[in-house]
Amino acid sequence: MYLYYGIIIFINIKFSPARIRTVVTRSRALYDWTKPNNWFNWPLHYGAVNKRKRPVFKKFSKSIKYPDIFYVDMRKIGDGAEAVIYLDKSIVIKDRIKKGYRLKQIDEKLRKFRTRRETKVLEKLHAIDFPIPKLILSDDKKMLIKMEFLKGKKLRDALNKNNCVKLCKELGKKIAILHKNNIIHGDLTTSNMIVNKEIYFIDFGLSFFSDKTEDKAVDIHLLRQALESKHHEIFKNAFKAVLSGYKIKNPDYNIIIKRLEKVEARGRYKGKS
Repeated sequence: MYLYYGIIIFINIKFSPARIRTVVTRSRALYDWTKPNNWFNWPLHYGAVNKRKRPVFKKFSKSIKYPDIFYVDMRKIGDGAEAVIYLDKSIVIKDRIKKGYRLKQIDEKLRKFRTRRETKVLEKLHAIDFPIPKLILSDDKKMLIKMEFLKGKKLRDALNKNNCVKLCKELGKKIAILHKNNIIHGDLTTSNMIVNKEIYFIDFGLSFFSDKTEDKAVDIHLLRQALESKHHEIFKNAFKAVLSGYKIKNPDYNIIIKRLEKVEARGRYKGKS
């Protein structure tokens, strides 16, 4: 009986490699099947919580080109509106997920466009030596972006009354550098900044290029709201320090601040109505 089943399995493996596709769900990680020691240590785990299912292909046929590295074991560390974030050792993988409520063609075009746009922004920031995670790989077919993992505290957790002036002044200078290069972050919150010797910016999923004063003013307005919401006890001193740092690095400070006042006035008008 064992010999019979062994023959059947051998035939399936030998002649039907396309059928031998196993979905492994132990969060996706890089698992190297080229090492013989790993052949008998396959971490199968079905129905795991917060794990991303991903097909894994074993090399059964020389006529079919298979990748050398397979995704099997990866820890989920974040879940945003448009992407899921995984961590594999020192690599962060941003996976733009499908949206079922959108038409397939629109969904693919939108995700591809946003992946390409974020990649261009990251490449531009690398070119000017701006403190961000190192870009490792961008794939607009799989809608994936791979970056280095940054150690450190989020600015949200590190900011306090003793260091708020120093850190927020540095923050203002770096936002000014972004705006001088016509880059709008789009989601300036203290949760999207890592403190490690200096402040690093992360999550450019909503970023875009623009030389419009309005867009830059709105970017600062979003940061103001984030500081007021998350750090209300030190908000006034913190935002004042942000503006002082911004003024040092951006020669268009006065123009942008005037537009910021108009943006905030619009917000107060809507609140009253």
